[in-house]
Amino acid sequence: MNGNNFRMPARRFATVAAATALAAGPAALAGAGSAHATDDTGEQGSASAVVLRTGLDVSLLNKTVNVPLTVSLNEVRAPQSSERTALTARLEGVDGGQPFSVLGAEVAAAKATVSARKAEGYTNLAHAKVHVPGLPLLSLIEVESVTSRAICEAGEKPVATSNLLGGVTVLGKKVTLSAGGPTVVEVPGVGSVRLDLSKTSTTSRTAAASALELKVSINPLKLNVAEVEGTVTLAGATCEAPVVSSDDAPVAEVKPQGAPAEAGLAETGGGAMTPYVVGGAVVLLAVGGGAVALGRRSRG
Repeated sequence: MNGNNFRMPARRFATVAAATALAAGPAALAGAGSAHATDDTGEQGSASAVVLRTGLDVSLLNKTVNVPLTVSLNEVRAPQSSERTALTARLEGVDGGQPFSVLGAEVAAAKATVSARKAEGYTNLAHAKVHVPGLPLLSLIEVESVTSRAICEAGEKPVATSNLLGGVTVLGKKVTLSAGGPTVVEVPGVGSVRLDLSKTSTTSRTAAASALELKVSINPLKLNVAEVEGTVTLAGATCEAPVVSSDDAPVAEVKPQGAPAEAGLAETGGGAMTPYVVGGAVVLLAVGGGAVALGRRSRG
């Protein structure tokens, strides 16, 4: 054998080249067909619930001191729950600074939960009596049962609901509430209360509900209290939907090598590998022909 150049036999060279071309096809498909979302912008949702919230200003009899009564009873934020039946607050300067019962109820439950796709706030109040300073024996309001619920689920419209069941008594008077507008109760020598029934609101991601909202104006002239002004909210619930990260979006499926052909291609005798088989055959013919020609020139 003359020289140091060793040639691979033409037939073997053509086979190797064709196999390389066929192997490259599925590998290229796998690299181009993968679609993985990597945007990590998911935000956790939120929820809250409160049995009773007050925003009251209490003026003492001598009018020289204004004492705020701002309390939130059984207020929870997700993930949390609370249930109590005796709820008290202390107000300095009123009744000798002794604690007084703001709310008494058989059931006073608040619950707030958040998961990856859902946030929910829920409040339940049953057989409840609300008191304000200066009226130790007369309830501001008595209700049999009120509930509020706010549900915010990712990708869904938020829902806010409130329900008032049974009778309502305000300053000792039985009242009938209307969804069409506020109800005003006036008691001479005591004061007035304006009630709004079942307020709800929603946006694209949030919901809020309250079973009852009271605007209070009381002049009891007892227990060194001259006036009580402000608001009382019963059974409140809020939520904000989670924002699902695009990591949770479906990923484009890539068939593994050797997977069954699609039904439509099977009917025509073709398959997912058909373009690569054809391409390999073309390469095989071209390389084989070149190798044969080269062999003939060598023998010549």
